[in-house]
Amino acid sequence: MRICLLTPTPDHPLLAATTALLTPRHEVEWLDPAATDGFPDPGGLADVYLLKTRTPRALALARFLEEHGAPVLNSAASTGLCQDRTVMAEVALRAGLPFVPTRTEPSLRRLEAAGEPAHPVVVKSRHSRRHDLVARVDDAARLRELAERWPDEPVVVQPFTPNSGWDHKLWVIGDEIFAGLRRSELAVGGPDKRTRTLAPEELPAGWPEVVRRVGEVFALDVYGVDLLDAGGGAPVIVDINAFPGIRGQAGAPEALAALALRTAAGGGRPRVPVGSSHGR
Repeated sequence: MRICLLTPTPDHPLLAATTALLTPRHEVEWLDPAATDGFPDPGGLADVYLLKTRTPRALALARFLEEHGAPVLNSAASTGLCQDRTVMAEVALRAGLPFVPTRTEPSLRRLEAAGEPAHPVVVKSRHSRRHDLVARVDDAARLRELAERWPDEPVVVQPFTPNSGWDHKLWVIGDEIFAGLRRSELAVGGPDKRTRTLAPEELPAGWPEVVRRVGEVFALDVYGVDLLDAGGGAPVIVDINAFPGIRGQAGAPEALAALALRTAAGGGRPRVPVGSSHGR
């Protein structure tokens, strides 16, 4: 099989470990969408593509590959859906998922001018990307500070969910679920990227089913879901990510290698996310 990684960083730990598992018997190559001119020859496409980048150029390339019959994990439509937090919330809530209530403001400047929102709230960039805005706002001074730094940034506003200061990070690769606890980036003292791995039996009852339902609704095969315990074990979804890093999770490279080969062999099925045709 020919497996192609669509990424600028093929040495990412998850991708590198997956490549090491595949290369004894299969051909693994990589392509940085940002460094290519035009699209590849449709007559020489790989058996499967792993989309580990979410830039507009990468999504355009993924759509081209799909139009010419190549399977892409995750699809361009599903990946793009997770980039717009407004649409993400609309799709999730419409499907009955316990997603945090979300409203959209055209800019932080407009949000500040509209008057002080009920506090505390969480303000995030509408369009998810590296180094985007995610901040807790407890008073007008904090909102003014953010508006001065990000005046024209389109944002979503969500009520702050009281919690322990720890995010439950759940990741799915095909049929496998991995989980961990990580300090929230909104916690006092700032974020801590270290993750404590959780065994499946340590998860509250019903949470794996919620996370699998996310995959069904968004037609994702490799994804992450950030959940908070809202009290009594009830989860609140605060974010969904297509093809996250899933670092340090034993078994994750094996699951990704198996999924890639299964999809390349035709074991995957084309899926369309619920919100793929939603107007943006």
